[in-house]
Amino acid sequence: MSSDTLTVVDNRTGREYTLEIVDGTIRATDLAGITAVEGDGGLMSYDPAYLNTASCRSAITYIDGDAGILRYRGYPIEQVAEHASFLETAYLLLEGELPTASQLATWEADVRTHTYVHTNFAKFLDGFRYDAHPMGMLLGAVGALSTFYPDAKQIGDRESRYLQRVRLMAKLPTIAAWVFRHSRGLPFVYPRNDLDYIGNFVNMTFEIGGRHEPNPVLQRSLEILLILHADHEQNCSTSAVRSVGSSNVDPFSAVSAGIAALYGPLHGGANEAVLRMLDEIGDVAHVPEFIEHVKGGGGRLMGFGHRVYKSYDPRAKLIKQVADQVFEQTGLNPKLEIALELERIALEDEYFVSRKLYPNVDFYSGLIYQAMGYPTDYFTVLFALGRLPGWIAQWEEMLVDPATKIARPRQTYVGPDVRDFVPMDQRA
Repeated sequence: MSSDTLTVVDNRTGREYTLEIVDGTIRATDLAGITAVEGDGGLMSYDPAYLNTASCRSAITYIDGDAGILRYRGYPIEQVAEHASFLETAYLLLEGELPTASQLATWEADVRTHTYVHTNFAKFLDGFRYDAHPMGMLLGAVGALSTFYPDAKQIGDRESRYLQRVRLMAKLPTIAAWVFRHSRGLPFVYPRNDLDYIGNFVNMTFEIGGRHEPNPVLQRSLEILLILHADHEQNCSTSAVRSVGSSNVDPFSAVSAGIAALYGPLHGGANEAVLRMLDEIGDVAHVPEFIEHVKGGGGRLMGFGHRVYKSYDPRAKLIKQVADQVFEQTGLNPKLEIALELERIALEDEYFVSRKLYPNVDFYSGLIYQAMGYPTDYFTVLFALGRLPGWIAQWEEMLVDPATKIARPRQTYVGPDVRDFVPMDQRA
């Protein structure tokens, strides 16, 4: 008998079963063979929120939450963030290897060619109320792209998939910048293809009267933040992209599902919650009181703890370095002093240490975005811009995986047993 097996004894029947272990997992469908009586359908695993269920096999991102490790295609996130551009990172996630100089040049040129959106898109965005939430606008806009490019439905064609990949990477910054401008009643700024990917986005966002003075430090800091968000295994939004994509829908619709999931405050909106918490504390002198309030069950320490990481989030370490560079340019934000004191006390307090609550990626990112001039309701749009290459890579990996079937989780029914319909005049 192979050692890579699990022997299970069903105490209901006394029968013994041997289940194969592959990559540290057993197949949930193997449990269906464990039956108490004939026809009962066998066992199912019950795992709300997929806390310990592998829904796919992926070669894109590796995380070791206990050790605080994050790697893109095997490369440590620290090295990628230090040396790579955002489009280079996107190529790595999408193709599996770092590009050569010629491959990167071709990839950048392909993206640059598709930065413009159809002129009808401006009319589409103008249809939103002046105070529409930026994420709601982004969600609707990306979903609408599928109507502009019906050829995106040819998901079995590799060349078509590449074209849609390029379109998404090229057009999302334009749409995101236009969403920002719409919220402020400003005219839309069209792409300038003499600028690089990040510079073009920043220019479309902040240009006034045909002029914008770029800050190289802030632009590189934004690029690093986007790189740190580029992929993160099977999180809520990525899982949504894969699940919706498993129906063989076009990639624009699948990505819009990811945007919808990211819209939620428990996912993409966490850095906004950090800023609200810092505003609530108000002053460094109030930090000890707030910490005791949290320990007493009176609130949450936002930006601390993570479903996956049980040590210091490696992205948070890098973002803290970025924060130093940004605030050298913009001046110190008083909220930063509160954040640093919160972190210092929490990392020394046994209450938080024993619960493995360490700063995560959201703890400092909101402060940085705010210092760069982005409003809080726009933070999640930036998150989506960063996460896009991961969504596309995960979608395509799902699509070409022969094990993929349309997502259809099972359930455990806990409702009433069979009962007869009661006519209206007989209901109490």
